[in-house]
Amino acid sequence: MSFRALVTDRAADGAVSSRVATLDEDRLPDGEVLVAVEWSGLNYKDGLCLRSLGNLVKTYPHVAGIDFAGRVLESEDPRYRPGQEVVLTGWRVGELHWGGFAERARVRGDWLVPLPERLSTRKAMLLGTAGLTAMLAIDRLEKAGIAPEKGPVLVTGAGGGVGSLAVYLLARLGYRVTAVTGRAEVADRLRRLGTSEILDRSALLAPSGRVLDKEQWVAAIDPVGGQLLGEVLKKVRYGGAVAAIGAAGGPTWEASIIPFILRGISLLGIDSVMQPQEARVAAWGRLAELFSAEDYADLTREARLEELPGLAATILEGQLAGRVIVDPAKTD
Repeated sequence: MSFRALVTDRAADGAVSSRVATLDEDRLPDGEVLVAVEWSGLNYKDGLCLRSLGNLVKTYPHVAGIDFAGRVLESEDPRYRPGQEVVLTGWRVGELHWGGFAERARVRGDWLVPLPERLSTRKAMLLGTAGLTAMLAIDRLEKAGIAPEKGPVLVTGAGGGVGSLAVYLLARLGYRVTAVTGRAEVADRLRRLGTSEILDRSALLAPSGRVLDKEQWVAAIDPVGGQLLGEVLKKVRYGGAVAAIGAAGGPTWEASIIPFILRGISLLGIDSVMQPQEARVAAWGRLAELFSAEDYADLTREARLEELPGLAATILEGQLAGRVIVDPAKTD
């Protein structure tokens, strides 16, 4: 059978472009499970793949899309049956293996998670990699001793997908949340998600010139990295922790060891790509209990495959608020 896909290809001169094409199923890569993709999501990493940045895509032609949710059509893996709803995030799908920007995907059974009953495929992609990463970060902070009664939590990059979902999930769990964003237009939506305070990114980015600042937050979730992370570390309370989950602001920063040895804080790296299956299943279970699509409607946008090349530039510029979800079958 044939299916629609957004195919990214590289010309002889190195120029990369993407177009929607109709492909036969025998073009799909190897895998035990064939899935009818109902929804996918646009992530920062997808923007890199569509623009051929970061050396993430090794071979062309390619189908990007690092997460998707849909129904099993065929399975050689006994854990999955036709008609079963599943979700996939990570495992370098959409980078090294064809991903979710298509009506069909063939993947390994080990990469899939059965969708919890309380989540539809659309709700699963409203969360997607962003929601899973935010949940994994909260899990790690809790294991490090962070709890609502310990104090407020900072979330940087709060206007984006990971940040806004981190704000929402923390608020649902009873935390007082301070949201950092450089976009004043999303402030009201972040308040509706449950943030207690909003800080302008420029104020937090300004270097203090000190190795330690006034203690303000017991923990932070940081999708930004770069200089912003360096300034956040100076302001975390004694015994606190920072979950680092992204590098939209750059992979390096100038920092001091002093916050770690004088305040005993922890820097926790959060990986969502190669996360073990047990942790994924547990995180999706918590997300199913906590998430309401209605609460997140203001930060949701639906898109067609044809729109993704243009949106790729927008997400890389940090100008997309919330989550963009993709219906690969939609043509108008």
